[in-house]
This record gives sequence, structure tokens and C-alpha cells, in this order.
Amino acid sequence: MPGDALRRIRIALTVFFAIDGFVFAGWVVRIPAIKEQTNASTGALGLALLGVSAGAVVTMMLTGRLCRRYGNHQVTVVCAVLLSLSVTLPPLTHSATALAAVLLLFGAAYGGINVAFNSAAVDLVAALGRPIMPTFHAAFSLGGMIGAALGGLVADALSPTRHLVGLCVVGLLVTALAGPTLLRETPPPPASVAAGTAPPGREEPTRPAGPPHRLTPRNRRLVVVFGLIALCTAYGEGALADWGALHFQQDLNASPGLAAAGYSCFALAMTVGRLTGTTLLQRLGRTRTVVAGGATAAAGMLVASLTSTAWPALFGFAVTGLGLANLFPVAVERAGALAGPTGVAVASTLGYGGMLLGPPAIGFMADWFSLPVALTSVAALAAVAALIGVFFRRATAS
Repeated sequence: MPGDALRRIRIALTVFFAIDGFVFAGWVVRIPAIKEQTNASTGALGLALLGVSAGAVVTMMLTGRLCRRYGNHQVTVVCAVLLSLSVTLPPLTHSATALAAVLLLFGAAYGGINVAFNSAAVDLVAALGRPIMPTFHAAFSLGGMIGAALGGLVADALSPTRHLVGLCVVGLLVTALAGPTLLRETPPPPASVAAGTAPPGREEPTRPAGPPHRLTPRNRRLVVVFGLIALCTAYGEGALADWGALHFQQDLNASPGLAAAGYSCFALAMTVGRLTGTTLLQRLGRTRTVVAGGATAAAGMLVASLTSTAWPALFGFAVTGLGLANLFPVAVERAGALAGPTGVAVASTLGYGGMLLGPPAIGFMADWFSLPVALTSVAALAAVAALIGVFFRRATAS
């Protein structure tokens, strides 16, 4: 496939990853205003917010089949339109029940586009023969940071309705600009067809048996293994997003501003880690990247959770972000190389399940023990991801 076409596809996919993060973060910063509008209790809001997760998880497996039938590029564009339109619905609700219903639609679009553009990215990675998957996830992280920062700036000036309608307009404009490239360009061959193109000694190419993207029993087991790596990573992301600021204020006596900086340090470090992920993967290979990343995140989280002062905790949050940065991209890319959109869907579903599991699990453990002890579970799962990585080469070579 011509290099110019691959370059155009890469740019378009990067844009879609970024707009996904931008729209989702813009919605998240308006949750407090939507809570007030719907007069929902904290518990009712929590149940309503599960609509996003439920819609995403249910749709992810369906999207894998749609991608096989209609194509990754086409499904990406359609889901981008649906995501942009559905983000305008929450301000129209006036009860927690209605909010949950519209968030099911929003979550379905969010889950759908994540499977579709990750599947497209997996095929592009195989066609280019370079481990560029982290750069796409870096675009998502950057879009999220911009969306959250912009949302914070306009929160006082714009109502939730105007803000989210603005997000819709931006999303539709970006889709109109980047979408034709995906629809016009022929997708690269499926990842499993191009498997084994990486330089010897640098990567651990998986050569699935049978037809391209056939989910054999062996491949199914490996996809689940990579999904578990994604789960361990996403567990930490969800836990730190929901409990990080409280840890700083409640356990470390930090000011609200310093508490907010905790998650910012984590997110910024994760973005930097993903921007440098391609170079890291080329130098270390996937196995060492997973092992080193999991071990680094575990060490960083132990410091952040067990220290008694705020500044070492900030350092620990940043180290944790660097460690976790490339685990999810590697897991999704390998699952996609083994089983195409179905593999991406399975790994993404497990990963998203980890993000769902993290916050409530931390809450229960904090009630039983303490929040610092509960946060050490993030370190424990990061260590599990590293241990899985120890067997990474052996598993893919067997």
C-alpha cells in the first residue's frame, strides 16, 4: 500500500483519537452541573453514570462484528457522528432515570468508536511495521487534557447545554474534515496478514494459525491474557481519577489546588509516556516494555499511597503514569493482531471492566481498611501486569 495513503490514514485516525478524548473529557467536567440540574443524590448519580459504562461494554462486542462486516473506517466515522450528537443529550434530562437512559446511548457511541478506531490502528501498525500504537493513545490523552482544561475555563460562562452543543459542533466539524479520508482510502490488510514484519529481536510478532483473524482456541486464550493486561492498567486509571484528589486532601492534608495537581501529574506523565512509546517499544520490544512499565507503576504507586506527605505522592503519581502509559496500547495492539476487531473488542471490554472495577473496589477497601491501603491495590495489579509480561514471549511463541 502506498506510503502517502498510510500517512493520510494515520493522520485521520490520530484526529479521531484526539476528538474522542476531547468530547469525553468535556462531558466529564460538566457532571457536577448535570447532577444539580437533575436533583440526583450522589448514589443516584453514580447509578446513572454506570449507563456510560454499560452502553460501552455492551456495544464493544457488537462493534467488533460490525467492523468485520462494514469495515473499521466506516464504523469509526459513523460512531464519531453518534458520539458528537449524543453528548448533547444529558442537559435535556431532569431526572437520574432519564440521565441514565441517554448515557446508555452516549456510552454505546463511545464504546463503538473505541473498538473501531483501535481496530483500524492495529491494521495500520501492522502495515507500517512500526509500533506506533502509543502515539494514537497519546492523542486521546492530549485531547482529553485539552477538553478538560477548556471545559474548566468555560464552566462559569456557558451553561451545560451550550457547552455540550459546542462539543457536538466541534466533533461534527472534525468528523467532516477527517472522515472523508478514512472513507476514501482503502484500509491496510488485516493485522494478522501482516504479522511478523517487525525486525527480529525487536518485537515478538504473533503468527496466528489459520485464516486471518480467526479466533482459534489458542488465540482466544492469548487475547484474554492481553485483555487482563488492559484490565490491570485501566483499574489504575479509574482508581486514580476518582480517588486521587481525596487521598491528597484526606490523608496528606493537601490544599484543593495541590490535590487537583495529583491527577494532573498522573495524566501528564501518561501522555508523555505514550508520546515516547514508539521509541521505547523499538528499543526494548513489547515484553520488556510491559515488564518495565508494570514494575515502574507498582513502585510509583507504593510511594504515592504509603507516603505521609504530598510532594513524594505527586512524584509517585507521575511515576505511576509513566509506568502504565504503554501497557494498554500494547495489549490492544497484540489482541487485534491475533483476532482483528473481535480481539480489540475483547481486550477493550476487559480493560473498560477494569476501569469500572477500580473506583468501587477502592471504595470498599477504604471502608474496610483505609484509603492509602486500598490504593496499594493499584500497585498490586500493575505488578500482575509485569508478571504477565514475564511470560509474554513464551506465550506468543508457543
